[in-house]
Amino acid sequence: SGQWNRKKWVGAELQGKTLGIIGYGRIGQQVARRARAFDMKIVAYDPFLSDDVVRRAEAEPMELDDMLAVADVVTLHVPLTDETRNILDAERLPKMKEGSLLINCARGGTVDEETLYGLLESGHIAGAGLDVFAKEPPDDYRLAQHPRVVATPHLGAQTQEAQVRISTQTARMVVAALGGSLEVSAVNLPFRPAGSGGTPWLRLAEKLGRLASSLADGELNRVEVLFHGVEDNLHVPVSVAAIKGALTRSMGEGVNYVNAESIAVGRGVETRRVIAEGQTGYPNQLQVRLVTEERTVTAAGTLFEDGDGRVVALDDYRLEFRPKGSLLVVRNEDVPGVVGQLGTVLGDAQINIAEIHLARGRKDEDRHALAVVRLDDGPESSVLDRVRALPAVISADPVDLGDA
Repeated sequence: SGQWNRKKWVGAELQGKTLGIIGYGRIGQQVARRARAFDMKIVAYDPFLSDDVVRRAEAEPMELDDMLAVADVVTLHVPLTDETRNILDAERLPKMKEGSLLINCARGGTVDEETLYGLLESGHIAGAGLDVFAKEPPDDYRLAQHPRVVATPHLGAQTQEAQVRISTQTARMVVAALGGSLEVSAVNLPFRPAGSGGTPWLRLAEKLGRLASSLADGELNRVEVLFHGVEDNLHVPVSVAAIKGALTRSMGEGVNYVNAESIAVGRGVETRRVIAEGQTGYPNQLQVRLVTEERTVTAAGTLFEDGDGRVVALDDYRLEFRPKGSLLVVRNEDVPGVVGQLGTVLGDAQINIAEIHLARGRKDEDRHALAVVRLDDGPESSVLDRVRALPAVISADPVDLGDA
């Protein structure tokens, strides 16, 4: 307008301010790296990362409400899932520090826009930078046009450099996919890198990863995939399948063959592929080993005739069953009567036992046993409590492997 009104435009420095990052994966950590260049203090909330991983990535871990109370700037870097939809809702948004700023360049639908509008009107939130909206383009432009809002129409990747990178990466991904690799950023799946013969191994690896994660306690630190006699060209895709299975329990359908490895890296989960030596009793065998803060769990499997996948060992217990359906894995003292007591509890709950597989510990000093019970219906928490209350039962874990 041709005015030189310097007194009207007084800004605020980033130096010394606290940046709160919701979602401390790969992108969130890159944002933190740039913010540290302005001497900002970084605090982060990510329910899928352990505190140690967050600290190693040079941020202070905090619970979400605590972070909102201290952050001068809050920025979101999460996908839109059932867990993140309206993660900043009518209850949480008012907990933001008075006079703070909100940045959302992640996904629309993660912020309650009506509540945000009201807090901007009152001045409780001093300003917002929004690149994404619940509906794009919006039907209602009140929020985008608010004087305290800087709005852009979902331009996150609209740079000349980004468009060149996308084109180059697309070409490289096509070449990699045609070469049978799963180490690409995007590809249409299901993907069969070595023809239909590789698909049963991928399915088995994913089930083993999912099974092991259901039995593991604590934050996941490492996924190891050990190959005994499995073809070399399958090592990469089978490893990805195992990682996908291991992460699915916490991430749900948000993890897939395309993003499994990058999600693991972003969450500080170490991954290893190992060509194992020694005899296993089978010409080809796959082991998936998960290491958490609490324990290590190993699930081993092989393929029988016509690609029929079987679990052949859990930790030190040798047994054989198909990895599918609703399972109950019970570890107990090796004493008489446990199977009968277990059957009584399930029968009283009208839960039918389809199969039961039993194993004893292989070491002489191991006085424990394992039962894997396939059920027609998954047990409710009250039934699990009754099973766990049996005198000889050490642990009882439900596992849902589905049939896909």
